[in-house]
Amino acid sequence: MPEASILVVGSTMIDLIAYADVLPEDGQTIVGKRFAMGFGGKGANQAVAAARLGAHVVMVNCVGEDAYGAQTLDNFAAQGVDATFVRRVPGSSGVAPIWVDAAGRNRIICVPAANDETSPALALEAFEATRPGVVVAQFETPQATTAAVFAAARAAGVTTVLNPAPAAPIDEAILSATDWLVPNEHEFALIGGGTLDGDEALEDERLRAFGAAHRVSLVVTLGARGAAVLPLDGSVARVAAPPVRPMDTTGAGDAFVGGFAVGLAGGWSALDAARLGCAFAADSVTRAGTQSSFATRDDAAAILAAVRG
Repeated sequence: MPEASILVVGSTMIDLIAYADVLPEDGQTIVGKRFAMGFGGKGANQAVAAARLGAHVVMVNCVGEDAYGAQTLDNFAAQGVDATFVRRVPGSSGVAPIWVDAAGRNRIICVPAANDETSPALALEAFEATRPGVVVAQFETPQATTAAVFAAARAAGVTTVLNPAPAAPIDEAILSATDWLVPNEHEFALIGGGTLDGDEALEDERLRAFGAAHRVSLVVTLGARGAAVLPLDGSVARVAAPPVRPMDTTGAGDAFVGGFAVGLAGGWSALDAARLGCAFAADSVTRAGTQSSFATRDDAAAILAAVRG
């Protein structure tokens, strides 16, 4: 597979992860099992996932002038992600306190901080300099920035992938320039698509209604049930997730988006790209952490080869 070129406009976070048998209720203090600190942020996670799968990835972001910012830049260098368009700004870098229970379920609070300084001008500068095959964005950086770079991508015929997370109302300027909208089932419900509860006939009807209303192609990730893929003016297809025993689901959605973007950038069909995303994400939940749970480059190459056949 030729090297795919992907521009990721998105967040960086330092993950502060506490593991416990159960998560605390309001006003409750519990004793945890262990603590870990790692690199995260939806944009950074997706960039690292794509890089592990062999893509050339350029990151657009701002980090703080603190120790976390320096560590983030060092991590991008170690992961092979091009950080030419990551800027340091006054103040703190983004952080994400994460709780994970014994079943691998998680709760996350994102504090964007420097991420909010990621400007339209910076994203457009990166786009013009790199001319990528795919542009990926999420909702942990300003929507105005995503709108600007997606408009430029649409004008240039470059594929855009929006992961609307954390879920929020979507600026129409973004949605009108989005080729692939990739929420999970909870985000799909929150942005107005309706609840997806395992009844495939009803789910497919809701996916078709949303896609037609907004003139956008959809991939909705469904956890252990895989993903539902709906190309614009096409029909819903289901992609199964490989069966695994989950240890920690943190970052699985980002692993999917990274894999999906790599498939699209490599010229694969959307269905094959979703299969790659599912395989890479399923592998990631068998290990703890976020970026630390992603397959190594060698293992990622094996996953890619197995999906491609």
